[in-house]
Amino acid sequence: MHELGVTESIAGIVLRHAEMNGARRVIKVNIKLGELTGIVDHYVSFYWDLVTRDTIAQGAELNFDKVPVVAYCQNCREEFRIQEYDLTCPRCGEVASDIISGREFMVESIEIE
Repeated sequence: MHELGVTESIAGIVLRHAEMNGARRVIKVNIKLGELTGIVDHYVSFYWDLVTRDTIAQGAELNFDKVPVVAYCQNCREEFRIQEYDLTCPRCGEVASDIISGREFMVESIEIE
C-alpha cells in the first residue's frame, strides 16, 4: 500500500509548517482528497497514528474533504460529475475530454496551538 509513504509525506509537511509557526501542538489537519487518487482515507488515518507518534502532531484529527470527479464537455460546455468512470456527457452524449477535478491531494490547512 502506498498510503504509508503518502502519510509520511503529509506528516513531514504538517510538522515542518507547524514548527515554522512555533506550534506546541497540531490539533487538526485538513486534507483535500480527490476520488481519482486511489488513496484510502481509512489507511491514511491508521498510518497517521504510527508516523506521528512522539511528535507535536500525535493525536491530531485528520479531516478529509473528498473531491468528486468532475469532467468538462468541450462540445456543449457542460460540467458534470463522473459516475462509475463513464465520461459520457449527460447533456449531449459526447465523451468528455477534460477531467477538471478529482485528482487533488493536498494538505489544505492545519490547526495548531
